[in-house]
Amino acid sequence: MKDLFNKLFSSFSKIFNLRVLDTNANHPDFFPVVGFLSNDKKSELENILQTKINNVGIFEQALTHRSYLTVIGNDGGFRSNERLEFLGDSLLNLIVSDFLFKSNPEFSEGELTKLRSRLVNSHSLSHCGFSLGIDKFIMLSFSAEKALKDGSDSIVADTIEAIIAAIYLDSGFQNARKFVVEVLVPIIVQSNLIIDTNYKSLLLEKVQSLGFPSPVYKVLSESGPDHCKHFEVGVYVENVLLGTGSGKNKKSAEQEAAHNAIELNLFTNIKEKCDGKVDN
Repeated sequence: MKDLFNKLFSSFSKIFNLRVLDTNANHPDFFPVVGFLSNDKKSELENILQTKINNVGIFEQALTHRSYLTVIGNDGGFRSNERLEFLGDSLLNLIVSDFLFKSNPEFSEGELTKLRSRLVNSHSLSHCGFSLGIDKFIMLSFSAEKALKDGSDSIVADTIEAIIAAIYLDSGFQNARKFVVEVLVPIIVQSNLIIDTNYKSLLLEKVQSLGFPSPVYKVLSESGPDHCKHFEVGVYVENVLLGTGSGKNKKSAEQEAAHNAIELNLFTNIKEKCDGKVDN
């Protein structure tokens, strides 16, 4: 069996040009120290993460956005946090899945999946990052920094995933789990981010439960230059307007329209509107 495995691995290695790496992922060659994480900043970050940092290079890489490589150059083989983000994403899903599975024995697979999606998403992770002050540690270019100030979720969210991987590589799975369960999850829960804010999905469920077809979203107006568009969208069921919304893109305008339709339903039953019993 071992010989068969070795032959299979050898075949895959030739096909995909794989190579066996040093199992010591903490080796300096993988995580060279640049030096921007000073002793004071290291201590501050340790307090925020509630974990001891052993290998500074791992955390410097976790805090390095790919745009920063264009600023410092890459002569020293320094990498961005994208590889750590890849690992951290898988770790985060495993940890949250395990946490939800064990703490909610009465939940079905569908309920667990929905709850996990509310805990693990760019918006919730970004909120955690800003709440903890992680954003001030991230190394990035001027343009990426502007995007961060303009409210980009992805930069901080990706950094949080990279940090999870850094903790795992530096001090093990249990410490990574502790950071997720004891630091991140409470922030998300206390901020009510666990509440479902996908209003399009909520409206769809409501409308279909009443026996009506799926809502249709139509652009009512579009204004502004290409770099600063403004959309107004209406949501209809059987050609009945249930609500309108506006935003910088169609997606956000549709969410607001669905939200407003749901809010309106607090006073006016959707079924009555679609049946034509209520004036629009």
